[in-house]
Amino acid sequence: MTSLSVNVNKIAVLRNSRGGSDPDVVQAARACLDAGAHGITVHPRPDARHIRAADVHALAELTGARGVEFNLEGNPFAPPRDGYPGFLALCEAVRPAQATLVPDGDEQLTSDQGFDFQRDAERLRPLVAQLRDLGCRVSLFADAWDPRRSDGIEHAALIGADRIELYTGPYADAFQRGEQGDMLERFAAIARRAHAVGLGVNAGHDLSQENLGAFLAVVPDVLEVSIGHALIGEALHDGLPNTVRAYLAILDRVAGGQSG
Repeated sequence: MTSLSVNVNKIAVLRNSRGGSDPDVVQAARACLDAGAHGITVHPRPDARHIRAADVHALAELTGARGVEFNLEGNPFAPPRDGYPGFLALCEAVRPAQATLVPDGDEQLTSDQGFDFQRDAERLRPLVAQLRDLGCRVSLFADAWDPRRSDGIEHAALIGADRIELYTGPYADAFQRGEQGDMLERFAAIARRAHAVGLGVNAGHDLSQENLGAFLAVVPDVLEVSIGHALIGEALHDGLPNTVRAYLAILDRVAGGQSG
């Protein structure tokens, strides 16, 4: 069955818009775990737009006490600055179960593309090794829709990564237009290529209750989905526990259909 990791970045965005400590990121993460989420994801950025270094430590303590996965996302090439010690330094400090490397920059509103593996593989290789030495499972953000970057997916395995995370923003856009068929086939093909070289497959970005089931029904053996923006938006209407349970029900239905 696919695991659900809830990304709580948007809770931090809301908190930071007013300063102070409300809403509390750890309290929100605890509510998600109480409702059955399998893990927590955060993406600390050098600009501290949402999650801060102190949040990373607090959430590591929570997930460690609960015995659930903590997935830390970030750009390993971004240099340290005031308030941000660097992605590898954060991983060394809290030892997340999974480190997901993402090639985002300060100018990007959100992570909107995967690595160019043919270009970036050798730069990533020593960083992957360092993270694995820390005991982290390593996942690399990957495209399925752009052949300029997806053609080198096999390099992720060659440099020692454990998984890729498929950037699903283009699928969500196509789904919204009712044109998801071709896009789903592209994602399924990349997933099969990843599996063929021993990589596990995660997925995330703009997945929602509306489009998640269709994605998992076609893309084979997705181990984990990381969902934040849509889940937090839906929770404004239905509450965090109910929204997390709704996602878990989708995962259960898909798993039941695949096992049947």
